[in-house]
Amino acid sequence: MNKQLYILRHGQTRFNAEGKLQGHCNSPLTELGESQARALGTALARALTQDGSPVDEWQLIASPLGRAVQTAQLVCEGLGLDNSAIHTDERVMEARLGDWEQQEIATIMATHPELDGRGDWYLQAPNAETLAQIRCRLQNWLQDPATPNKVILVSHGLTGVVLRGMLQHLDDDALWQQDKPQDAFYHFRDGQLNRIKVSC
Repeated sequence: MNKQLYILRHGQTRFNAEGKLQGHCNSPLTELGESQARALGTALARALTQDGSPVDEWQLIASPLGRAVQTAQLVCEGLGLDNSAIHTDERVMEARLGDWEQQEIATIMATHPELDGRGDWYLQAPNAETLAQIRCRLQNWLQDPATPNKVILVSHGLTGVVLRGMLQHLDDDALWQQDKPQDAFYHFRDGQLNRIKVSC
């Protein structure tokens, strides 16, 4: 695949801070989350400069969920872009977590001890999206001729994990062992994925 991607997760949200699942539901960024998003933009601008890659060669694509759009807007500040540069695409939304959306993680784990240690426990909720469904929509997005070859993607924790797993051809076990940072982002180029740490 000849695409080059910067893959970012949204900053910390209120639900993140409260230990609740979001999925297709949404909560706004916290003060820390806003700082993380600004730091992502600053670090990304630095990375593009070091790479000699003008920002206008890239298209910024975000999940349409509010927390991703809010993060993308703050990233735009760091890149010197207007918010009109943001394109949204439903195919890069977070995984749908069914009946567990807005529920506290501690309560879910206490009720379902059999999930302890399972990396894919999020997708075991009643009415949750399956891993195959997530992969299908992401593959559709990657292969779409309308998806540019240079993309800055602002997405989510689980979606990011699945996408990075696909790009690296990871098996299911290795896929779920990846992290979901809000203080780092990833650069995929020439089949290689590099993690870039961000100082908030």
